[in-house]
This record gives sequence, structure tokens and C-alpha cells, in this order.
Amino acid sequence: MTNTEHSAAACRAPRHSRVQHLITADETSLVDLETLLATLPLCSTGRVFVEIPDAASQADITVPARMTLTWLDRSLRSGAPGTGRDCAPGQAIARAVTAWADEMLCDDGSTTRIHLLGGYLGTADIVDHLTARNGVASDAIHTPERFGLATAR
Repeated sequence: MTNTEHSAAACRAPRHSRVQHLITADETSLVDLETLLATLPLCSTGRVFVEIPDAASQADITVPARMTLTWLDRSLRSGAPGTGRDCAPGQAIARAVTAWADEMLCDDGSTTRIHLLGGYLGTADIVDHLTARNGVASDAIHTPERFGLATAR
């Protein structure tokens, strides 16, 4: 058995290579999120950020045990600092993901698979940040093709 196989025994092995995942979604892409999560091996690690307008939009989403799911409720967040405005669509997820990426994305040879499923505004801000500040190649970022933001699909 190689260390890239994804059987239960392989996932328990200490030398099993794990790829970190960064996945984003919003209330319009929950079906796409569930479809993507269903394709991941049970031993997947990483973060899932989902921006929603309010708590009523929170769904029952199952992620692999080693992944963390974070709900970002816009109704509980403010807009840009000092403006007094409400949190606009895409703003909460862009702030959360860029902060996470600045702390967690390293140049240590580890691999992060990035899937950005949310709306255009937040996704565009995240792509800009990941490519400009974190040095992520645009072809390593998976976004909806209709956005024309990244080349990987």
C-alpha cells in the first residue's frame, strides 16, 4: 500500500501524506459545497468557511472529521472598520479566509487544495490576496468558471 491510498488503514498510518484543503462557500453554493465535500477522503484536513446572511440560513453540512467548518453570519458582523455599515456579501468570508491564509499557508512544501465556491466579490478578494500576498499560483485555485478568476478547474 502506498502512502497516497485512502483506505481506513492508510489514513491511520503516521506517514500518510495529507493534503490540506481550504474551501469557501456562501448561501448560494451550499449544494456545490456538499458535492465537493462528498468527494473528499475521510482523512482530509483543512478548513471550510461558509458565509450566510443570518442563522436561519445555516444548513446541516457534514465535513470530514479532521476539517473545521466555520459559519460566518453576516447579520452578526460589521462592514469595513469605521464605516458603521452592515457586512456586505463576500466581506466576512474574505476577511476570515485572508486572516487564516496569512497564518496557515506556509512555504514548507505542504500542499493546500483551494476551492472557492462563494459569490464573486468575496472570491475575487480572496484570489487577489492568495496570489499577491501568499504567492499561491492562480492555477492552483479552483473557482467557478463563470468568474474568470483562476485557471484551474
